Amino acid sequence: MNTLPRLLRATLSAVTGLAALTGLVAPAAAQGPFPSKPITIVVPFAPGGGNDILARLIAPKMSQQLGQPVIIENKPGAGGNLGADYVAHAAPDGYTLVIASSQITMNPYLGMKVPFNIERDFEPVGRLGSVPLMLVSNMEQPYKTLKEFVDYTRANPGKISYSSPGPGTPQHLAGEVFAKLNKTELLHVPYRGTGPSISDLMGNQVQVSFATFASAIQYVRAGKLRALGIAGQHRTPLMPDLPTFAEAGLKGYDAELWYSLLAPAKTPRAVVDKINAAMLAALKAPDMADQFTKQGFEVKGSTPDELKAYISRELQRWQRVITENNIKVAM
Repeated sequence: MNTLPRLLRATLSAVTGLAALTGLVAPAAAQGPFPSKPITIVVPFAPGGGNDILARLIAPKMSQQLGQPVIIENKPGAGGNLGADYVAHAAPDGYTLVIASSQITMNPYLGMKVPFNIERDFEPVGRLGSVPLMLVSNMEQPYKTLKEFVDYTRANPGKISYSSPGPGTPQHLAGEVFAKLNKTELLHVPYRGTGPSISDLMGNQVQVSFATFASAIQYVRAGKLRALGIAGQHRTPLMPDLPTFAEAGLKGYDAELWYSLLAPAKTPRAVVDKINAAMLAALKAPDMADQFTKQGFEVKGSTPDELKAYISRELQRWQRVITENNIKVAM
């Protein structure tokens, strides 16, 4: 006599369990495979700098590969730390990335407050490219060659001001290391991004700038700025006649700027790998190399693991350089 009620209860229990299971599975299924919505790449500097130029070059190609819009969002401040920290605390789901440059491996040793740890708080996605830093001057300055500038700064310590996109940026550090190696003094004038830094240089509010090739070459070609030298050990094929600082006697001086994509820590490896694959495919697009060259970049893609090892080496290198030269940044 109790068979039917027991059977009914069992059936109801099974239906209830199935409904509960369906309720758990439905949201995950509704989300779909990654990516199912737009992806944001945070540029931790103002528009016009190397990070910004490179992000806007690669975003459309990555969007094609991923099938979703890739949006660029500028979050400048604190030498790139503000935007990077924003991404470090974003959801680890692959939808918020940061395009990070060399400065992220310099900042921990400059005496500034860095609210994150690059090796702990980020998942490396891949290296994108590099660009040489070059010394450019206002056209009204008396020095017309790199040697003349080196001699002038030695004879006039503290009388030359140079601009940068902000304290602790590679451009700032390039000037500090130059002053130490050349045994002179330069006045650092920080700005909130490359755009205003270059604008005031052309207006002669500052005399020189250690700028990325990408952000300054258009003004050099237009005759609005004078290129004096490459801040590195090797000449660039982008402007082969431009001498290096090594040729001017500053041996060991190397300030190449590199760029990479980072995701928040604990982003699933499958998601990281998918973004990396889209990034590498974008870099291999037939017209991408030409676009990179025109903007002064060199394509240098990598896997997540290769970027992780590279960041580790760069942290060690800049700790040594900054410590040996006793360079500190007031923030």
